[in-house]
Amino acid sequence: MAKAAAPKKPRVYEVAKDLGMSSEAVLQIVRRLGVDVKNHMSTLPAETVEKVRAELNQEKTAVREAEARKHEHELQRARDERARAQAAAAAAATAASAQSAAAAARPATAAGVPARPVTHPHGIPKRRDRKKKKVVDEKLVLENVRKTLASLDAGGRRRRHHRDAENGEVAVEEAKVIRAAEFITVAELANLMQVRPQEVIAACMRLGLMATINKRLDKDSILAVADEFGYDVEFVSEYGAEHEDEEEEVATERLTTRAPVVTVMGHVDHGKTSLLDYIRKTNVIAGEAGGITQHIGAYDVQLLSGRKICFLDTPGHEAFTAMRARGAQVTDIVVLVVAADDRVMPQTVEAIDHAKAAGVPIVVAINKIDLPNAKPDLVKQELAQRGVVVEEYGGNTVAVEISAKKGTNVDRLLDMILLVADLLDLKADADRRAKGVVIEARVEQGRGVVVSVLVQQGTLRIGDPFVAGQHSGRVRAMFDERGRAVKKVGPSTPVEVLGWSGTPAAGDHFASFEDEREAREIASRRAALHREQEFRAAKAISLSDFYGRVAQGETNELKLILKGDVDGSVEALAESFVKLSNPEVKVNVIRQAVGQITESDVMLAAASGAIGVGVHVRPDAKARDIAEREHVEIRFYDIIYKAVEEVKQALEGMLKPEIKEVVLGTAEVRQTFRLSKAGTVAGCMVTSGAIPRAAKVRLLRDGQVVWTGRIDALRRFKDDVREVQSGFECGISLDGMNDIKVGDVIEAFTVEELARTLG
Repeated sequence: MAKAAAPKKPRVYEVAKDLGMSSEAVLQIVRRLGVDVKNHMSTLPAETVEKVRAELNQEKTAVREAEARKHEHELQRARDERARAQAAAAAAATAASAQSAAAAARPATAAGVPARPVTHPHGIPKRRDRKKKKVVDEKLVLENVRKTLASLDAGGRRRRHHRDAENGEVAVEEAKVIRAAEFITVAELANLMQVRPQEVIAACMRLGLMATINKRLDKDSILAVADEFGYDVEFVSEYGAEHEDEEEEVATERLTTRAPVVTVMGHVDHGKTSLLDYIRKTNVIAGEAGGITQHIGAYDVQLLSGRKICFLDTPGHEAFTAMRARGAQVTDIVVLVVAADDRVMPQTVEAIDHAKAAGVPIVVAINKIDLPNAKPDLVKQELAQRGVVVEEYGGNTVAVEISAKKGTNVDRLLDMILLVADLLDLKADADRRAKGVVIEARVEQGRGVVVSVLVQQGTLRIGDPFVAGQHSGRVRAMFDERGRAVKKVGPSTPVEVLGWSGTPAAGDHFASFEDEREAREIASRRAALHREQEFRAAKAISLSDFYGRVAQGETNELKLILKGDVDGSVEALAESFVKLSNPEVKVNVIRQAVGQITESDVMLAAASGAIGVGVHVRPDAKARDIAEREHVEIRFYDIIYKAVEEVKQALEGMLKPEIKEVVLGTAEVRQTFRLSKAGTVAGCMVTSGAIPRAAKVRLLRDGQVVWTGRIDALRRFKDDVREVQSGFECGISLDGMNDIKVGDVIEAFTVEELARTLG
């Protein structure tokens, strides 16, 4: 009879996954029980697992009891507060009723002495005029008591306090808050506060601000006017954001598990795209210029187990810091790819900083372990110095040694990604309106504006109106990363969307709406506010101010017009150009946009003296003719690094040359001769170098410069010579200088201009 197979011992990470906690927490509990384990891959006996479960149940029971005691204490304190408030209100009401009754039954005499009636001249007794006393309204008292009790239950919302001028009582009024964007009109502000525009105009005039119904108010003016009406203002980043935030509370049963969004980061040529290439089983890198990823690629990968992972592939060169940072803002997990045959590079450190700033967990993939010079242990040590301590060294960061070319341990890397995603418990509501982030935007001939959108919440369908930044539209078509048409997409899914009114900026928030008219209105308002902000930000300059700037240092400026095929590359290249600026030479990108180089771009370059830079784009025929006629230089690049290098070289040519003084020789004055026609002639001995006839010279006396100028005559014996070498005597007469004394030193020098670099 066959012997029964022994049950498989579970590993630490498997136990942690079953219990819904981190591997580090399970390791701490196991070590507290006295069991020796190394890391999350260690196996645990069945009795140890039972002990861990029992320990965890005890801790949960203790926490529940503590929470129950705390909750009961809070309830008792609230009941005591309510009882005290009711008792105080009842006492106040009783006292007020008694005072009212006493005032009504009070006799016409005071202190038992009968009042002497005042007789009218005609014999009619006159009543003493007595001021009527206020009668307390019991309904009003009860209403105030009800408000007080409600305020005790409401919590710590902000309140405004007003003091009654007659009886000194303090009335508590809830502060009213409105949400508005900057630079709204007077009419829009009045509509938000539910008052007439005339009242807002009157308030502006009281504040010394002349306003009409269509005048746009800045931030300070909105705060001042709203405070006049008792409102607090909460400013939103862009118009329409309050509509996106006003979403109903989602029930827990409506939330479903979503796929993790994983960003692949690391240094250039460390194998990020090769890793995704193996996972997707397609040759992505063949379509990239120079074999280097130029854009952020969003890929939806379905594994053999049926689960999905959304990958974002960010470029690794330092010029794409902005693109890498934008990728970290939408991600759940960061996969940090480091080559085992290389060291931790500056771009790797930047990726670590972006991931830590975004607060997302890191999974380290040590690539190229199949190479003979691979040193994964050295990479782990350098990562530990940067604050990323792997589990093998006692940290909580998962590290997997892989080979993207051969596929070694890639399946284990995917398992670790899914394990971290399970611990994060990622959920989303797929039944609401879609919300997401713009990953990339570009203009394609025949298709128009094509935008890569990562849907984060809800479901996006064909025909849905949407808004992103200053542009709106309706979904005409959607395609996945392989170009296949799709009709609807859910959370954590990247998709290309067609049907835009313009090109949005990468990183803009995407939101779908039920009404297309509302979406268009929000987009147009955002565009108007953007124009207003640009107009307000443009500072006027006077002639005196401009002259002062020129007099400060004659600043050279290189103006550029930058056009590209995708917004992410244009944005990153513009930042790289600006970083080349320094106090002596400045780079000014006067226009950066996506699309073909047009006539307006060339005319702007001709008017401002700028150079056109095109990345993966070309000008049309008319723009090319105008550029030739106006002598506008346009440079085209397929790889961004070359553009940065050429602009850097251009800036080095525009830098002022470094002035360096080179001493050619010195001569000591041994004797002086005074001639009637030639003035004073110095008899000298050249002590070092040579004294050229055409060189500049300075006269030194006791180490101090007495005079600087040129040589009038240089003679050796009776002959004029061009140069006198060291160790020879000569006669020197200086142009315009006769005060020469024995012991002075004549120093010949020249000034050289050296080309400077930006270093």
